[in-house]
Amino acid sequence: MLEIKTGKVQGFNEETNEFVDIYKGPTFLLEHSLLSISKWEAKYKKPFLSGKDDKSQEELIDYFQMMVVEGDSNALIMHLDQDNLKAISHYISEDTQTATTFSDDGKPSNNREIITSEVIYYMLFANRIDKECERWHLNRLMTLLKVFSEKNKEADPSKKNRMSQSDIIARNRALNEARKKKLGTKG
Repeated sequence: MLEIKTGKVQGFNEETNEFVDIYKGPTFLLEHSLLSISKWEAKYKKPFLSGKDDKSQEELIDYFQMMVVEGDSNALIMHLDQDNLKAISHYISEDTQTATTFSDDGKPSNNREIITSEVIYYMLFANRIDKECERWHLNRLMTLLKVFSEKNKEADPSKKNRMSQSDIIARNRALNEARKKKLGTKG
């Protein structure tokens, strides 16, 4: 959860002889969660996690308001400054909210599936994950889903060394190119 304190002014602390920040505006608690995304997608009828920067300023402001879990969401935008906006942006895009890491195998992902809130809800229910997780930070929730995916692969020997369709196509393309080069043919 992200706490946003607004109305920052500087004051002088005579006991410590230093300037300190004093907050005179409201404080807000925000959560970048599946629930917030679901509300946003219900309003705008498009995927939030499309990977495109196609959201207008109004749509982003609406999303910030939908993230509010404590405080007056309508008052949020009136009180935000540039530092608050940077903090929200960092929280959404870079804060993993977990210590779990994955090793990358170096293969590029050719998965072009558009992830919507309904797809994520499906993954929750398919893995029998409690709906309460919809209030988690989205990055933490996605990490949990990835853990389930990896553990399910380990548990199912038929999926252990299975290549995805796009990996098979890429491998076959590389093999065909190598054969054509070796034999000096065009196909």
